[in-house]
Parts: sequence; structure tokens; C-alpha cells
Amino acid sequence: MTPRTLFIEAAYVAASILFILGLRSLTVPDRARRGMQLAALGMLLAIVGTVVNHEIVRYEWILAGLALGTVIGYPLGVYVPMTAMPQRIAISHMFGAVAATLVGVAEFWSLGQGARVERPEMAALGFEVLFGALTITGSFMAFGKLQGILPSRPVTFPGQNLLSLGMFALAVALFAWLLVEPANPNAFYAMVALALLFGVSLVLPIGGADMPVVISLLNSYAGLASSATGFAIGNNVLIIAGALDGASGFVLSIIMSRAMNRSFRNVLFGAFGAAPKASGRTAQGLTIHAITPEDAAIQLGFARLVIVVPGYGMAVAQAQHQVRELANLIERNGGTVLYAIHPVAGRMPGHMNVLLAEADVPYDRLKEMDEINDEFKNADVALVIGANDVVNPAARSDKSSPIYGMPILNVDQAKQVIVMKRSMNPGFAGIENELFYGPNTAMLFGDAKASLSRLVQELKQG
Repeated sequence: MTPRTLFIEAAYVAASILFILGLRSLTVPDRARRGMQLAALGMLLAIVGTVVNHEIVRYEWILAGLALGTVIGYPLGVYVPMTAMPQRIAISHMFGAVAATLVGVAEFWSLGQGARVERPEMAALGFEVLFGALTITGSFMAFGKLQGILPSRPVTFPGQNLLSLGMFALAVALFAWLLVEPANPNAFYAMVALALLFGVSLVLPIGGADMPVVISLLNSYAGLASSATGFAIGNNVLIIAGALDGASGFVLSIIMSRAMNRSFRNVLFGAFGAAPKASGRTAQGLTIHAITPEDAAIQLGFARLVIVVPGYGMAVAQAQHQVRELANLIERNGGTVLYAIHPVAGRMPGHMNVLLAEADVPYDRLKEMDEINDEFKNADVALVIGANDVVNPAARSDKSSPIYGMPILNVDQAKQVIVMKRSMNPGFAGIENELFYGPNTAMLFGDAKASLSRLVQELKQG
């Protein structure tokens, strides 16, 4: 082993260790920032190890790629607002999948269009481009839905699932053919094209409420494609980093699908994007109780325990800083404020955690659903900010409801509930929320940021 080879392998081993330590740190909120720094350092070592590889003969292309990546990546990391993080994550997955797929296509082409590809290498190449290509278009569709370029509602048509499964089955059949006969460029490029089409059909029938699971799943696909790239080109750090990404994304997808009471099998094939059936219950004969900011401020000012339930409405209004200011005033009056985080609140995994962390909400105040649910019965006020389906009691009792069986936050058990919403429009599940008509519930209508600012003003004056 030459000194250069030894340096490369040492850099790759160090990078892999840093990736593992970084991922481990991300499991604890107050160590998450350090985890990201460790992972970034690991990526730097991986790049350095790759740059000194003797197989690279055109460094101008490497430098150009580094410069272009910096020009694109820096604004994405610094200037994209926290409320746009879901779509930024989706487009990042697309970029990673594009890289993995292009490497696979280039490797296949450089080896005589498969003529010099051994079957084990063809297995890695095929897996790489198959999952990479479907992640490209799937991530782009997710980005379009989150950004509002495409409809966030499920886009379906008769026979869609059958067509999607047919495309995927044909792509897998072409993959199997390539394992038998690698020197088959027509089959290879047809497989890539089918995978691209399947990525579109996979995400289009999925509604905005299910985007957290989709983003997590696409993250897993991108990681698996990167790991396969490592096997195809003999790069150990890609194998390890891709496997970490793929496995963690897959586990997170399972956890989140369970949190939504979804079948993971249906998630894989996009079958859960169909329009929901109407609930057997209606709000006919029920009335809501509207509340003014002045009355809401009085309740919050005298509350000993307030549980804030953030939802996507808080993200849209960019109201996280007002939430933090309101909590400071409640605590100044002697109250305690906790934050109930549902696993699928928002549009990406950990969406609410990220927004509240940006507003400097203490990590120990953010409580997961299993940890906080028993506390609602002790809460004087539960303040729901733009959350809907994750607090709907119909999930417990209405078997005709599309969300029946989904674990929810026990908001209705609080002594008083204040729900902040723009209107009575239903959530992503398309059903009415029984919580809004509860005897202990009051509706504070308006933009969440403006309403919270009014509450802050009233508490300051009080």
C-alpha cells in the first residue's frame, strides 16, 4: 500500500467514524448542532480523500464542481427560510440522486456499454440507477407539491396504482435481464427511463399531509442509491455513508407511517394518496365558540400549565418567534409552558422541532407525543396553533373516519382549549374536527402570527 493509498483509506475511515458520531448526536436535540458539524467535517475528509485519488486525471472538473456546489449550497443553507426547509430537503435529495444516477450511467458507458461489466458489478449499477432515477423525479414532485408549483392534493386517475406497479415491475424485469446479459444498453437505458416515470407516479397521488413520510422515504432511497454507487466504483466511504442514510431513513419512514396509522406497504406504492372517504359524523347541530384575543389572554395569564400544540399553520404564518415571546410572558407570570410535538406535524420529519429551535425554545420543553399525552388532563390551557388532524378526537372513536386509529395528541382532555385557525376549513384529511365543537374549546380566528402578537400585547398590558 502506497502512502497516497494509505492516506485515502485513513481519510475514508475517519470520515465514516465522523458520520456515525454525527448521526448519533442527532438523536439528542441539544447535541444536534454538534452532530451536523461532525458530519460536515466527515464530508470534508471524504472530499479530500477523493481529490487525492490518483485515478482523477482532470482536476479542473473537480474544482469546477466544488465551486459550483458551493455557489448553490451556500444560499440554500443560509438564505432559505426555515418555513421552506421541507422543499429544500426534497430538492437536496434530488441533487444527491442525480449524482448517484449519473455516476452509474457514466460507469456503465465507460465499461463498453456494459460489455466489460461483471454480473456482481451490474447488480450494484442496476440498483444504483434504479433507485437513483426514481428518487430524482419523486423528489422533484415532492418539491413541487411543497412549493405550491403542483397541487398539494392527491392527483389520481382510474388504474393509476396498476399502471405504477406495472412500470416498476417492468423496470425490475429489465434489471434482472441485465444481470443475465450486462452488455445490453437498450435494457439499461429503458430501465432508467421507467424508473424516472415511476418516481413521478409514486409521488403524484400523495397528498400534502403525507409529505413527512414521503420525504423520509425518498431520503432512504437516495442513501441506498449512494451505497450502491460505492459498491459499483469501490468507494468505502460511499458504502458506509449511503447505508447509514438508507437505513436511518427507512426506520424513520416506518416510525412515521405508524404515527399516521398508515400501512408501510401502502406508503411504498403510493396507495395511501387516494382521496379520503368522508366521515360518518358531521357537525350538524353543533356550534363553535369564538373567543377574542382579550379573553384568550386572560386565560393564558392565569394558567399554571399551558401546553402549546404547533402545527403546519404555525409554519405557514412563521409565528414561532411570537410563540416563544408569548411563552416567556406566561412563565413570567408563574406559569409553565410545554410543547407537544406530534411525529407528523408539519411537512417534514422534525418540522416543528426545527422551527421552535430557531426561536430558541429550550429543548427540554419539547415533548414527544408519548411523553406529553398524560399531561393534557393537568393543563389549564392547551393552545393549538394551526394543527388539525393530529388533534382530532375522531381518530379514537369514529371507525368511518379516514384517520381512525391514528395516534393523536390528547388536547381535548385539557381544562380549556384555544384553537388558532384562519377559518373552519378542514385539514389535509378533508374531514371536520370534533375538537373544534367541544364544550371546552374556543376558536381564535385569524392569522396565527397576528393573533399571537395580539396575545403578547394583551399580556404585556395586563
